Amino acid sequence: AGGSGAGGAGSDAGAGAGGLRERKKRQTRTALIDASLELFLAQGYDATTVDEIVAAVHVSQRTFFRYFATKEDVVTGFFDEHDQWFADRLAERPADERPFAALFETLRLVLRKIATGAPEDTERFRRIRRVLEAEPALNAAEMARYKRTEGRLARIIAEREGVDPAVDPRPEIMVAFYTGATRIAFERCAHAGVWDPKEVAARVEATFALAGATLRDWV
Repeated sequence: AGGSGAGGAGSDAGAGAGGLRERKKRQTRTALIDASLELFLAQGYDATTVDEIVAAVHVSQRTFFRYFATKEDVVTGFFDEHDQWFADRLAERPADERPFAALFETLRLVLRKIATGAPEDTERFRRIRRVLEAEPALNAAEMARYKRTEGRLARIIAEREGVDPAVDPRPEIMVAFYTGATRIAFERCAHAGVWDPKEVAARVEATFALAGATLRDWV
């Protein structure tokens, strides 16, 4: 029993240390993103160097490249965790749920996260949108991220529906419709200057509901 107790204590300590390491990693990654955005908005994306970013956070270039492969990944990479979270939740949806409904219900989970998110998360998202709109050079990287996300979601839909995405384009069509509708919704919020999380969530959900009605009424 004593050996078991010691092992349990060791496991707890290991788990605690692992949790602390992960928390520090997230803090460093977030600090690099925030410092980068501040510099990008103050002096421009092209004019900002990795040296300036790491100096602002007091870390090395090696640390920077441990988190981001390129400077543009600081901007587009912010969404990677969110994209993966969405994909994981979509894969967990009930098997008998139709593709559009599965995407919509997963989006609702995202919107709940947005509506209850911390103010600094909203501000970070707003700054990223400003950088993307101000820097045409980042458009290609943003489109590449969209393609990666669409491919991942299409594979999940294909697996759920039991079809081969290599020969059946319907999963890609459905996902492209979804990403197009959500992109339009978020862009309309940005252009209208709407950044309140609850208002953004309400507008995006309303737009996506309209997208479903459009499929029924216009097709």
